[in-house]
Order: sequence, then C-alpha cells, then structure tokens
Amino acid sequence: MRLHLWLETEDGQIFGLGRAQLLAKIAAYGSLKKAAEDLGMSYRAAWGKIKKTENVIGSKLIVRSGPRRDGYELTDLGKALLEAFDVWYGEVERMALERARTLFPWPIEGFGRDPERSSEPGTTEVDSG
Repeated sequence: MRLHLWLETEDGQIFGLGRAQLLAKIAAYGSLKKAAEDLGMSYRAAWGKIKKTENVIGSKLIVRSGPRRDGYELTDLGKALLEAFDVWYGEVERMALERARTLFPWPIEGFGRDPERSSEPGTTEVDSG
C-alpha cells in the first residue's frame, strides 16, 4: 500500500512528502544544494518548491546559515511544519494500512516503511510534492 498525501490551496500544492523529504535533508545537511542532489533534483527545482510554499503560507521555511553560499537551516515554522506533516502522514498511513487489511482478501503491506513507526521523510521515493 502506498499513499500520496499533500496539502494544497487554490494556489496549488503547499506541502507533501517531497517537500517534507527536502526539509528533512536540508536539516540533515545544512545545505539546499546537497539536499537537492541527494533527492535527485536540481537546485532550482528544490528552491522553487520551497519558495512556492513560503509564498502561499506567507512565512519562511528556511534561512541562510553561516558564511557558506548554499548553507541553510530550517526556521521554527519549517521544523514545526515538518514535524506536523510527519505525525499526520504517519497516523493516516497506519489507519489506512489497518483498514485495508480488514477490507481486502490478500496480504497488504506498507510501501517502504514500518507501519508501527511514524512517517520518516527520506525513506520513500520523492513524489511531486
């Protein structure tokens, strides 16, 4: 079983697993460039996703850190959004997996995640979010 969950408004997608993975990688590496490379996307695409979300919500998710040109860290809002999405995604995924197992006559397994643990950005493939 695989779920695709995201948040969007009339202005388009705000946040999904791809953006969660991107923020998690930025937090881990302290670098937007390294985060983008690790996820197989261009710096420009990664920057565009971050800027789209920031423009729609009206707040920064990342800020420059240190003297390095590509050095970034998550803002408090970026950290809170990542954590909230993780909790929400994990809860929905566990509930959906449990329900699917009661409804369908074949074995249902999660896709690349341990259903007993919370969602972990970076453990599944990047989607368009």
